[in-house]
Amino acid sequence: MERFKFLRFFSFRTQFDFLPSSNPVRENLINGANTDTNGEHQDGFFSNLVYGFLRRFKSGKKIDGGSKTEEEEKVYSWLYALARSEIYMAFEYVRSTERGLSFTEAEKRLKENGPNTPLEYKFPSSWHLLWSAFFHPFNIILIVLSALSYITSDNPNGCIMLILVFISVSLRFYQEYGSSKAAMQLSEYVRSPVKVQRCAGRVVQTELIVQVDQRDVVPGDIVIFEPGDLFPGDVRLLTSKHLVVSQSSLTGESWPTEKTADAREDRSTPLLELKNICFMGTNVVSGTGTGLVVSTGSKTYISAVFSTIGKHKPADSFEKGIRHISYVLVGVMLLVVTIMILVEYFTFYDLSESTLFGISVACALTPQMLPLIINTSLAKGALAMARERCIVKSLSAIRDMGSMDILCIDKTGTLTMNRAIMVNHLDSWGAPREKVLHFAFLNSYFKSDQKYPLDDAILAFVYTNGYRFQPSKWRKTDEIPFDFMRRRVSVILETESNPEGRNIRPFYRFIITKGALEDVLKVCSYVENVDMGEITAVSAEHHHRILNVVEELRNEGLRIIGVAIKNLQQTKISKQNMENEDDVESDMVFLGVIAFFDPPKDSAKEALWRLAEKGVKAKVLTGDSLSLAIKICKEVGIRTTHVTTGPELEQLNQDAFHEKVKKATVLARLTPSQKLRVVQSLQSVGNHVVGFLGDGINDSLALDAANVGISVDSAASVAKDLADIILLEKDLNVLVAGVEQGRLTFGNTMKYIKLSVIANLGSVISLFIVTLALRFEPLTPIQLLVQNFLYSVGQIAIPWDRMEEDYVKIPQKWSVKSLPMFILWNGPVCTLCDVATLLFVWFYYSSGGKLDESFFRSAYFIQGLLMQTLIFHLIRTEKIPFIMEIASWPVLASTVVISAIGIAIPFSIIGDFMGFTDLPLSYFGFLVVLFVGYFTVGQIVKRIYIMVYKKWL
Repeated sequence: MERFKFLRFFSFRTQFDFLPSSNPVRENLINGANTDTNGEHQDGFFSNLVYGFLRRFKSGKKIDGGSKTEEEEKVYSWLYALARSEIYMAFEYVRSTERGLSFTEAEKRLKENGPNTPLEYKFPSSWHLLWSAFFHPFNIILIVLSALSYITSDNPNGCIMLILVFISVSLRFYQEYGSSKAAMQLSEYVRSPVKVQRCAGRVVQTELIVQVDQRDVVPGDIVIFEPGDLFPGDVRLLTSKHLVVSQSSLTGESWPTEKTADAREDRSTPLLELKNICFMGTNVVSGTGTGLVVSTGSKTYISAVFSTIGKHKPADSFEKGIRHISYVLVGVMLLVVTIMILVEYFTFYDLSESTLFGISVACALTPQMLPLIINTSLAKGALAMARERCIVKSLSAIRDMGSMDILCIDKTGTLTMNRAIMVNHLDSWGAPREKVLHFAFLNSYFKSDQKYPLDDAILAFVYTNGYRFQPSKWRKTDEIPFDFMRRRVSVILETESNPEGRNIRPFYRFIITKGALEDVLKVCSYVENVDMGEITAVSAEHHHRILNVVEELRNEGLRIIGVAIKNLQQTKISKQNMENEDDVESDMVFLGVIAFFDPPKDSAKEALWRLAEKGVKAKVLTGDSLSLAIKICKEVGIRTTHVTTGPELEQLNQDAFHEKVKKATVLARLTPSQKLRVVQSLQSVGNHVVGFLGDGINDSLALDAANVGISVDSAASVAKDLADIILLEKDLNVLVAGVEQGRLTFGNTMKYIKLSVIANLGSVISLFIVTLALRFEPLTPIQLLVQNFLYSVGQIAIPWDRMEEDYVKIPQKWSVKSLPMFILWNGPVCTLCDVATLLFVWFYYSSGGKLDESFFRSAYFIQGLLMQTLIFHLIRTEKIPFIMEIASWPVLASTVVISAIGIAIPFSIIGDFMGFTDLPLSYFGFLVVLFVGYFTVGQIVKRIYIMVYKKWL
């Protein structure tokens, strides 16, 4: 869809050219960049990359997802080299200093590198989309035939074909013009102004802090950031103080990550977990720091990853099949029409009449209603899904859902309710303790800072389970709010009665802390043993036991927070300065943990079971932890015998990667590019039709590459723009309905294709045989066109037909073998019926060896129209038509109406005008016998074909 004008990406040769050739830093960086992920040295790595890049263009081989793209490899190698290097080496690489760039140098670099935008792209023009929609073999056939019809003064037929082309092109253009504006809204993540350190002065340089637009940031700039700021490029940290960064735009994980400038990383650390590298598009949650911009614009990680959007959409096997049929029809048409014209000409020596007859034969051979049937079926499916609260953006996605056999889904909000429910309150020995719940409740009840979902879960648990903790007996005196560096919140409460059971003083003060377990344990010096009624110092044994208890809980997919308290003396608390948080939150007593669970939706298990019944397997692709993903999958019935993680996949070679993806049902801790590679592997190596359900920016690559991209109404704008289908409700049962509609659409479309190819080819072959046998036209051009028009109108009802239950139980795909085999087995039966009609009329109604042309044409017109109308009922089902399986009422009504019109025409005034004559009743008796025989023989041939095809082909 989109055509991205990607900025020139740095190569391994050019990216270090500005360094002195003898500089050891340059050698170290190049060697690091040329080191394989598994630690294997590769000679001629740059040559191999170039060769592989050119080979992709040469072979046109489908990308299988087993390895990173060339752009990703370059970015990975460069960022890993920076993460491993000292700060002074990073300055040397970008030709910068600790003072920053001068204004002149920054302006020069801006001209060289261009504006700092994630991607430079341009949408395809309207004319380009219109040409793409128009230039289709089937449209070309109809236009050529229309032109020939006008030349031969057959204006009505020419007009009909042009109208069909107009409808087809308009629908395709409208669809692609809307979807071509998909989604590169990444720039919204880097629109804020940036504080940059620049130096000025000719002799004595002065460091200045200036504010520039993010588009003007260049490699070598030193940026200063604080909470809320967005990183304008890929940054190597220089200094950091309590720095916490949100990378949800890249990982999908809502919990932020800590960053520090002092870290030294190696290649074994996953790229997005590097502590000293921050990425474009991520933002500062808390803390401050400075960083050296090392990559901007199209050379950043986010650009390298998201530049693949619009480039890796798999080829549509159905569209390819339609094109192949079109090419075959063109070849057959040229051959048959040429022969027919020559036979006509050498028989009657009338070139104009012969050409007109040839064009009529070509029109009869062309399935003119194919665009209308396909688009009507898709539109009908889209309307049906709209009633299920779905928005279908791409009509072809309806058909692809019928072929989908794997659905990749993210856990959060799809399988789960996306909210926390408290499930347990345990002490440090793993035993349930009400005291732990009591103090956790008081903390959540009295905190005035923003209440998080975990607070609501604790309050709901207490109220619904009948606990009476009497918060009215407590009074809050102070609070230390939550921040992402401490990852805990504390409240100081006062009460007149001692909750520990001893009333010695008139009132008591406690500091109650809850938060991330590791950060709560940091401030605890004691642990309470309720059974022994004593408080003891935290020992290594205590610490190890607590971590073991928590590990077991986390393995069950539970989220854990710690709870601690401290009994404060009144005289001491009044003198303490609450700004000194470290003194207040110290020497605390660890009480225990609170466990939470994000429960699966009630409908998820049922929906997954229904999808599995229809041959659609589910795979979970998530950025969350493996233990949590496994827990949820077990709850909803997804097998977890084969699981893996993103870091594990990163270490595998290409073959091992494909094998792991094939077997795994749960893939956790995946990056956006890894989700893309998993989808591509399933498509190319596994030959699957893949659907992907995601709602985050980190899902956009996989959404774009999947055969069916599915998102939700609450998703990020990028995800919604790239999706083919948008769910207005996060309910997988909607997808079950979509799969059924897709298979219904696919099946009805295939009915028309089989019908048109068999009937049209059989009719043309019969015309050729009859012409040679009788030495006159079996139908005049106008008779042939009227017959073809009535037959085509009767097919409009096909999208409203129903499918057998067995058909919608399995994924339906375009088969290269099945359609030709079906034609070879069933096509000759139609031709035999036409030949039988010729023989019957010749021997029964001829006089003196001569056959009246008008009589034969009348008989042949009715027999051909009834044959083409009734054949649909034979091929639409594997069962016996009209007895074991009956078509829908619109199809039956269409069959009756078109048959009645066809029979009535020879007896009407219109028939006289067209050169028809009346037919005796005995002929219709022959037709009854003929069609009974046709359905009998056809049913036998069909059963033999089914057995042969299913057993050997």
